[in-house]
Amino acid sequence: MAAGDRKYFSKQLVALLVGAALCSYFGSAPASFGQASAPEQNIEKNIPEGAKLLLSANELVYNRDADLVSAVGGVQINYGGYKMVAQKVEYNQKTGRMMALGNVELVSPDGNRIYADNLDVTDNFADGFLNSLRIETADNTRIVAESGERVGGTMMILNKGVYTACLPCAEDPKRAPFWQVKAQRVIQNGETHTIRLERARFELLGHPIAFLPFIEVPDNTVKRKSGFLFPTMSLSQNLGFGLSVPYYYVISPSMDATVTATGYTAQGFLIEGEFRQRFENGTHILRVAGIDQAKPGNFSSGTSDAEAEQRGMVASKADFRINPRWTFGWDVMTQSDNNFSKTYKLRGLTGTDRTNQIYLTGLGKRNYFDMRAFYFDVQDADRTNTAEKQQAIVYPSLDYHYVAPQPLAGGELSADVNLTNISRTHDDFYTVDGFDRFRGLKGQTSRLTAELQWKRTYVTPTGLVITPLLAARGDAFALNMDDPTGYTGNYVDGNSATRSMFTAGLEMRYPILMTTDNSTHILEPIAQIYARPDEQLAGRLPNEDAQSFVFDATSLFDRDKFSGYDRVEGGTRANIGVQYTGTFDSGYKLHGIFGQSYQIAGQNSFATDDLVNVGADSGLETDRSDYVGLGGVETPYGVSVAASYRLDEKDFEFRRGDLTTAYQNDTFSTQLTYTHLSAQPEYGFAEDNDEIQTNSTVKFKDYWSIFGGIAWDLNNDVISRRTIGLSYDDECTIFTIAYTDSRDSDDESGSDWTIGARLTFRTLGDIKIGSDTLE
Repeated sequence: MAAGDRKYFSKQLVALLVGAALCSYFGSAPASFGQASAPEQNIEKNIPEGAKLLLSANELVYNRDADLVSAVGGVQINYGGYKMVAQKVEYNQKTGRMMALGNVELVSPDGNRIYADNLDVTDNFADGFLNSLRIETADNTRIVAESGERVGGTMMILNKGVYTACLPCAEDPKRAPFWQVKAQRVIQNGETHTIRLERARFELLGHPIAFLPFIEVPDNTVKRKSGFLFPTMSLSQNLGFGLSVPYYYVISPSMDATVTATGYTAQGFLIEGEFRQRFENGTHILRVAGIDQAKPGNFSSGTSDAEAEQRGMVASKADFRINPRWTFGWDVMTQSDNNFSKTYKLRGLTGTDRTNQIYLTGLGKRNYFDMRAFYFDVQDADRTNTAEKQQAIVYPSLDYHYVAPQPLAGGELSADVNLTNISRTHDDFYTVDGFDRFRGLKGQTSRLTAELQWKRTYVTPTGLVITPLLAARGDAFALNMDDPTGYTGNYVDGNSATRSMFTAGLEMRYPILMTTDNSTHILEPIAQIYARPDEQLAGRLPNEDAQSFVFDATSLFDRDKFSGYDRVEGGTRANIGVQYTGTFDSGYKLHGIFGQSYQIAGQNSFATDDLVNVGADSGLETDRSDYVGLGGVETPYGVSVAASYRLDEKDFEFRRGDLTTAYQNDTFSTQLTYTHLSAQPEYGFAEDNDEIQTNSTVKFKDYWSIFGGIAWDLNNDVISRRTIGLSYDDECTIFTIAYTDSRDSDDESGSDWTIGARLTFRTLGDIKIGSDTLE
């Protein structure tokens, strides 16, 4: 062969391979089912500049008479990341067609594989066809067709196509996959960027279950396209069966919306709309929903659900980044009555206590700023309930934390500032077992708190860790609230008040490391002492943010054990305990904390009355506190045990805690939790509270599992919640169905029981009915 012929032949092989690479365009056909790989409209642009062609064949033939260039026998071509093998490759200069024959396999750089008996394409790549086509993508989706054809350079047509995301059965590859879609024709239009499946048939386990004249979806070059989304379904006692059909609409590159119509057999049509807009520095989401209830009498009489017919909701959520350090946003919702969103289970709006807020936050290297305003919605079925009106309106609450960049006397200096402004329109007052609790007073109050803290850590040559601490705090109150009628304590008389607190503290830890041939143990005794004056105005001021109080092992070593700023711990207190961690080569792990707190001098803040009796029966109201601890064991066999407890300081009676045991292996997992809370009448709990919660999952066959759970109120001997469900999960399909029976006194109107299900076909989408989880 002449040198010029060889040069010309090489050019033809390059063109031939590029034409063959167009087969990867067929690999975009699965995009109709949501694939992420983009079709290669122009293969030449994807081949690196300067890429070399590598050709291997048993024989190269150039037929001048027929103007035919051929590579014959074991042909292998590698060019720009594309690899192709075939028994024969030839280019006809007269017809301008290129052909690869016999067991053609093409691998594109993205990992897609295309198999065909032969490839035939014109030299301008506008037209061509494949026979016996099979495509395997990098994410294990597959499409098979009798033939494929490229027409006009913009359209691909697959004849008698079959698509699935399921792997073939290893034991019987000819057996039908779990699911597949068969279509008479699959047409991908490169101009409209759509894929149309004509005369489509969906098969499950080889049996047809749905027929559609056509399905048209955007290909994977389109990130967003208007159209109907997968419907969802729900089933509940008082709403009936619900079918939701969402429509997605693209408004602009930065705006879109979803409108969902839900038809309930018992209550009529619910309309939901969600508008989303993206800005250069953030996003905004606006949601609306409304319904004219057809049968409000289905709900319990006297509830807001039964008495309201026209119901609706408007919600707005935004988040904007002002600069790399500052963020501003809001999350607010208003509705026609106090239970609409919860009853109809509107996504993200179903909580009993809904927090509306607007915020501004800043985060620096050594400081943090957060300012928020709050309004709380209480969603319940009692239309006359004043619980929401009793909630505080917070406008605003400000927190600032600062750490000095340079050490002071070798230690760290930090500052904290908190400003809170709240108001109420109603008193939040109730009586439990003869004890009055004033959780909130009608009117307005403001508090400004500032605190400085210095601490330094020393490590002695023997390993003793010593940390001295100094702190100074001041509070200023502006009070314009009603006096608590009937309060037996000495409530502050005046429109303003101030208080201060100074603390000197010392902490000592002595970690002891012990090792054996097969284990490591760390035993760490810990001792703390904090010297302070008595708490000023103890129990005489409103308590808004320090009402939630639990004394356990996690708070044993806190300097101030109150949960908020409205109360401050006073008097001299010592905290003593020991911490242990053990690790064994056999796989066992142990951990635990045990200790006690002592009021050494001064007034015990937890023994003083306040408006909510926050310290009553807390375990800290006596000079010698209850014993607190936690511990856990992990084994290499999947068994674990964890416990948290508080024991009476006199007789070791179990006051508060929980015990959790769990087991997990390849086919079975379970967890059992027992929780005990002793009665705290002054704190608002008139009776003991004992509950057992458990949930389990059993895998009884490949891909199949059954799961369930219960919550049992031992004191009232009532099963408060139970769930049972069935699940199937393999590489291409997820199916779950669950039944939940809930006896929640706060959710008396929406439904006592629900059935939830979800069916997901990988790359196609999912169909949901209600909630299919254990929650």
